[in-house]
Amino acid sequence: MGLLDGKVALITGGARGMGASHVRLFLEEGAKVVFGDILREEGEALAKETGAHFVHHDVTSPDSWSNAITEVMSAHARLNILVNNAGILKFRRIADMSPEEFDRVLAVNLKGTWLGVKSAIAPMKETGRGSIVNISSIEGFIGAAGLSAYAASKFAIRGVTKAAARELAEFKIRVNSVHPGAINTTMALDPEMMAEIDADAFVKSMVIKRFAKPVEVSHVVAFLASDHASYCTGSEFTVDGGLLTGAGY
Repeated sequence: MGLLDGKVALITGGARGMGASHVRLFLEEGAKVVFGDILREEGEALAKETGAHFVHHDVTSPDSWSNAITEVMSAHARLNILVNNAGILKFRRIADMSPEEFDRVLAVNLKGTWLGVKSAIAPMKETGRGSIVNISSIEGFIGAAGLSAYAASKFAIRGVTKAAARELAEFKIRVNSVHPGAINTTMALDPEMMAEIDADAFVKSMVIKRFAKPVEVSHVVAFLASDHASYCTGSEFTVDGGLLTGAGY
């Protein structure tokens, strides 16, 4: 038996990176998966490879969310799980960042998550219960130079998660957040950011001295999506190799 047998999941930002890892693991665990992304070519390729259902999806657009939910309900008649994974990172110091760049990061990361929660309420109420997993970051707990917009969005996702958990418990909808640390993905290894980081010192500061594989995050997401996490809501789960434990003196 799979951890997610019989469940229907919608995963945003699923065409590559951690999102694609979530898609693959959810399928392995028995879920029926619909995933969205603005990256049409990559999304269609992953759908062909895995058999998951791809929908072109802009998480900043209410109409696009409506279309994605319609696709899920038309294909499977229910929605058990939403993984708000879509996100972008723009490495730019505050003095150099334009208001438009700041707005774009918050639109995708924060508004996109909020719209996802809002859009999932009706189909999950119709289904009878549900689990929403919001992907935040360790930058939802600590700041980092050059990541003011990203950190602002990820801190805010914690607040949305907790408010939603309180609002939606009466409908048997659980809402939790996951906070990855150093994950081996294209976004996490942003060239502009890595150029300003002493990579050797960064790894030495880690408790577990390596970058994580995306699937190591996916296993936590799958647990929260499953009935094994039935008493977890409004909670924050770090997958950071111990980075937030303290300073590496």
